Amino acid sequence: MFSLEIECDPEDRDLLVAELWEQGSAGIVELSPARVRAFFEDAADREGLLRLFPGSAWRNEEQRDWVQSARDLLPPMEVGERFFLVPEWRDDPAPAGRFRIAVNPGMAFGTGVHETTRLCLEALERIVQPGIAVLDVGTGSGILAQAARLLGAARVYACDIDPVAVEIAGNGFIGSVNAVASASVDLVVANISPEAIIQLAPDLLRVLRIGGALLASGFETREVQQVQAVLPPPRDIREKGNWALIEVSKVS
Repeated sequence: MFSLEIECDPEDRDLLVAELWEQGSAGIVELSPARVRAFFEDAADREGLLRLFPGSAWRNEEQRDWVQSARDLLPPMEVGERFFLVPEWRDDPAPAGRFRIAVNPGMAFGTGVHETTRLCLEALERIVQPGIAVLDVGTGSGILAQAARLLGAARVYACDIDPVAVEIAGNGFIGSVNAVASASVDLVVANISPEAIIQLAPDLLRVLRIGGALLASGFETREVQQVQAVLPPPRDIREKGNWALIEVSKVS
């Protein structure tokens, strides 16, 4: 058994973790927002991994159940007032009054650990009303779409350009918001990159009905102004750590 210690930008951490799982990692520990340690069996292609992740440092590890050790560092998490996120290998019941969502950390963006996912879940708690239609753009692991259903949304659509994410999330389609009919949903949530939000802004607003709301996140607080510039005046801006969420309404 050996491990790689890899540094990354915090905003790229979830993508890095997903890539490490795809490369056959036996377990991953997030040492900090900008540093992870991934464990591999001795038969893994060490040199190939070092080329794939330049700048990483490797070391030999003692023989023990590193998969279980990594999993032990991912306990259940209460998010907002209504949600209880549980790694899929655990059977912890949800506390009274909370919805239980099983997550597969590392398989796609949106496991509940990241600040933007928590910002979006908390916003969904405030906004989702029974019977509304919701679109989750860049659904990743599907947590936000599932949360909207649990909160009572009558119709929930989810899309992602990554086929693996769509397969993991289920009940979604491969593609983006440009494939959705105009004025067809009451709420759009887009937890994606600031570049993607800026590019997709016209369509994110187009698919909303009058009076509908857009929740845009996936960017840092220092990027709020550039995202805000392509959107209507915000109804609310919330922050968690270095990350932000903008809520806007469609008034015309």
